[in-house]
Amino acid sequence: MHIYVTSGTGTGSTPLAAFDAAVMAASESNHNMIYLSCFIPPGSVIVRAQNPLLLKSWGQRIYVVMSRQDTSELGQEAWASLGWVQDQSGRGMFVEHHGGSKETVHNAIQATLKFMITSRKMDFGPIEYEFTGIKCEDQPVCAITMAVYKIENWES
Repeated sequence: MHIYVTSGTGTGSTPLAAFDAAVMAASESNHNMIYLSCFIPPGSVIVRAQNPLLLKSWGQRIYVVMSRQDTSELGQEAWASLGWVQDQSGRGMFVEHHGGSKETVHNAIQATLKFMITSRKMDFGPIEYEFTGIKCEDQPVCAITMAVYKIENWES
């Protein structure tokens, strides 16, 4: 199974419009998102890809783990990130954190994954990261990072 990690930022007239712009930047997506928790199935390959959903039909279901940060405060930053680990079989865990600085988000991902690894007493590879951020200059902004697991039609 391939899981596609992508990120995007957007600016809009409202926070929801900024979110839509960020989703379009990350995936050019006109899909219904179904949010998942954090577990990566065995045999998975993580692929970093911008716009992994191109040429897909309108309104399909996509299964995602997503980090999202919005701000409307001038001068503030919005950062969204995923961190993940995998073992040799490909199974693993994602964590999603968001905040006002890259450093804050990085530290939270590192602390969370270290705890989760320790509590499972398993051997995982190094922590991988995907970050994105944007500064609010005049209109609301949004940063998203997401892992896309699967795309389905409603008929399936």
